[in-house]
This record gives sequence, C-alpha cells and structure tokens, in this order.
Amino acid sequence: MFPQNRPPAPLQPPPGSSASVVAAAAAAAAAASGTPQSLKLTYPETLDRIKEEFQFLQTQYHSLKLECEKLATEKTEIQRHYVMTEIAKRLNVICAQLIPFLSQEHQQQVVQAMERAKQVTMGELNASIGVRGLPPLPHSQQLQAQHLSQHAQGLPVGPHPSGLPHPGLTLGGGSGLLALSGALGAQLAAKDERAHLEAAAAAAAAADAYSFHVSADGQMQPVPFPPDALLGPGIPRHARQIHTLNHGEVVCAVTISTSTRHVYTGGKGCVKVWDISQPGSKSPMAQLDCLNRDNYIRSCKLLSDGRTLIVGGEASTLSIWDLATPTPRIKAELTSSAPACYALAISPDNKVCFSCCSDGNIVVWDLHNQTLVRQFQGHTDGASCIDISNDGTKLWTGGLDNTVRCWDLREGRQLQQHDFTSQIFSLGYCPTGEWLAVGMESSNVEVLHVSKPDKYQLHLHESCVLSLKFAYCGKWFVSTGKDNLLNAWRTPYGSSIFQSKESSSVLSCDISPDDQFIVTGSGDKKATVYEVIY
Repeated sequence: MFPQNRPPAPLQPPPGSSASVVAAAAAAAAAASGTPQSLKLTYPETLDRIKEEFQFLQTQYHSLKLECEKLATEKTEIQRHYVMTEIAKRLNVICAQLIPFLSQEHQQQVVQAMERAKQVTMGELNASIGVRGLPPLPHSQQLQAQHLSQHAQGLPVGPHPSGLPHPGLTLGGGSGLLALSGALGAQLAAKDERAHLEAAAAAAAAADAYSFHVSADGQMQPVPFPPDALLGPGIPRHARQIHTLNHGEVVCAVTISTSTRHVYTGGKGCVKVWDISQPGSKSPMAQLDCLNRDNYIRSCKLLSDGRTLIVGGEASTLSIWDLATPTPRIKAELTSSAPACYALAISPDNKVCFSCCSDGNIVVWDLHNQTLVRQFQGHTDGASCIDISNDGTKLWTGGLDNTVRCWDLREGRQLQQHDFTSQIFSLGYCPTGEWLAVGMESSNVEVLHVSKPDKYQLHLHESCVLSLKFAYCGKWFVSTGKDNLLNAWRTPYGSSIFQSKESSSVLSCDISPDDQFIVTGSGDKKATVYEVIY
C-alpha cells in the first residue's frame, strides 16, 4: 500500500473536526497504550481510536456543561443576594424616614425589632422554618463565603471578560457555593422580612393613629395613650340610647335641665319641652313658640335654677321664658342690631347672658335689668360658638373668621387670639381649667392648652364638627358632626372612649350636670337621649 521503508502519511482530520483535537486524541491514545507514536496503524484501528477519544471528549463536554449550569445557578443566586441586599438597604432608608414620625415608645419598639432582625442566626432561622442544618463548609469555601458575604455588592453578575469562570468561583466548589448562596439569601430574607413586618406594623399603628400631639414648633407625633386612659372614676365605658324625641323639624339646639327630668329641643320657630323621667314613647309636654315661624332656633340655655330659659336664633331678638308658671310665658325680649344669634352662654352667677352675633360681635346682657351692657368686637365674621370659665372671669369665642379669642370679662378686653386655617363651628372650655376644645369645619378637633403653646389634634370625625361639650367633671368631652357621629374623648389627649353613629347629621349636644345623660339634636328632625354607663 505504501512505498517500501516509508512511514504512512499523517492522517488528515475528518471534515468538520479540529486538527488540534485529533492530534491530542492520537497523542493521548499513544500514551495510554505505551506504544510509540510512530507505530503503524491500519485505518480501522485508527478509526476505532478516534471513536474512543470522541466518546471521551463527549463525556468531558457533558461534565463541563453540568458545571456551566451550576455556575449559571450560582450566578442567579448571587444576583438574588445582591437584589436582596439592595432591598435591605432601601428598607433601612424607609425605616429611617418613618421612625421620626412615630411616638417615642413606637420608635424604641421599631429600633429593637430591627436589631432583633439583624441578629437572627441560621439555627434560629432553620428552627423557625423547619429546615435541616447545613453541613459545615470546607475551610476554602468558608473563606470564599466570607468574601462573598463581605463583598456581595461588588461581585460582577455578568460573565468574566475572558469567557472563563470568575476566579473566585471554582468548578469543584459549585454545590457548596450554591448551598451557601441559598443559606445567605434565606437568612437575609428572614431578617428583611422580620424587620419589614415590624416596621410596617409600627407604620400601620402610626397610620391608624387619630390623636396627635402638636409641639410649639408644629411637630406632630402620635399620642401614646397611658394605660389608664379609659379607666378610673368618672370615665364612661359607653352610652346607651334610652329615648328618641321626635321634634318634627331639624333640631339645631338642645339642653337638659339640672334635675335631668326635662329636655328642651329647638327647631324651626319653637322650642319643645320633654319629660324624660319615665320610660316609653314621648310626646312634648309644652311648645314655646318664639322668634318667627320660619326661623330656626340656634341656641337655648337654662339658668341653673331651671326656672328661666333663654332662646336665640335667626332673629335679632332673644326671648326670655318664665318656666315657673303653670304655662310657660315670655317675660322679656332682648333686641340687638345683629340679624341673628348663633350661640349663647350664661355667667356662673346667672346675672349675665352672652350672645354670639352674626356680625361678629359678642353682646353682653344684664339679665336682671334686661339691658345691653357691653359688646366685645374683634371677630371679622360671624361669632359661631362660646363658652365661659367656671370662675366667670374669661370668655372664649370662636368665629367664622378662623379665629378663637379669649376675653377678660373684668377688664373688657381681648387677652388671646388663636388663628386657624379652618372656620370654627364649636368649642368648649374644660370646667377644671387649662384646656379648650375646638371643633373645626375641617373635621379636626383641637384641644389647646390655655397657657402653653402645645396642643392635641384629633382626627376621628370625617366631616365638620358641629357641636362640642365637656362633661362637668372635666375628664371627658363629646363632639358631634355632619358625619352623623357622636364621639366621646378623654381630656386632654383625646383617647376615644366611645362612638355612636346616628342616621343624620348631629347638629347639637348637651350633657346633664351630673354627667349621667347626653342629649343630641339631629338633621332627621329628632333628638336622642343617651344614658352614660360607667
């Protein structure tokens, strides 16, 4: 076949194969057989050798393919670890932004929760999720794990520029690195989830807060209520509806007698008198026609002896009724220049009546002589609400000019002015002093300290606050609104004691002198009497 004494010509590589691969295969075959490379082989033998080497290379290919798949999985885990690290950083930023808005108590709880989340160990994590402990890593992989945990954010997640695996990721350590990445990811996820849940719970508590302390510089913080906020003598548990008084017109004014036997409801053109001393359905025992037939009564006040009722409303005249006679009768009328009276207050000695006028003036009336004594001028729009201190020396008024003003009754001058961004619809002065509660058109109730700049802001109403009244003990007060709600609050920080929802706007309210009954007047032409349960 070949010329005498000439070695065969080198084999040509098959079409589509690599010459270097064939040469390497031939060399490997020669080394394996111990035969010199110059050994003469027949074509069938050479083809068999090539076939064997091809199978060997195919096996190596599959092995390398598996390692590449492992590396791809590890790359995914590293990317996951990197993403989770970024999430952890952003959660820390979010928590840092939320924490200052929480109360001091909630701030401490969130910080402690975050510290606990950072200290979760693998043993605790495995015990909580029911995963068996991972076997210890070899020393080289421990170093690699340390490097990964410290520099995870710096690892490139794409292929190495040379196309080879990253120098820090060896083929032999693929399964260990995968397990390590999974463990690190699970531990970080557990820490992040716990910290996130704790922070979210605190943020939810802040979002659900309805009472806020406002400092002198305007900083608002949710109020952490004391443990005894709703406990102790004089603090109600709830209120039970006991009477419905069907007045027949919208009830804009209500008051209850000192004896708690009679309730007076003011509607259009008249005041109706109700006896609530007995259970059962009610009909008015008397009707006092006053003002004009089509004008609404806006306020009615009893003198402490229960024998005199003063009525004001959409007219320039106040009516003074004598209730001591068998049939109540008007014994005097007081006329001012203002077209309407929005609210009334009586001095503790029953000698003076104060009327809030639609022109912004506060008119002072001498009830004995039935004469106008003085006018306080300051409100630039209608004076809508009024209350007087227990010692009779200070008068508080609120107006549609967004201001609350305090007047010195001895010197006849304005002492204080508080400006708001909303019209003032109602207010009440705490009988024990120090606090003034203000109901806003904006739906807020603000409780002001009369001598300090700090205050509380309460947010349970959903619409304008139409009336407000302190209990005579001073420990709680009620407010009513266009949102149909009657809210009872703890003085001064506003912890919610109870809430009652009526079928229409609640326009007016009063509390009996013994703090045992609440009466409300509403837009569905009725008044409701509640018994306060302690």
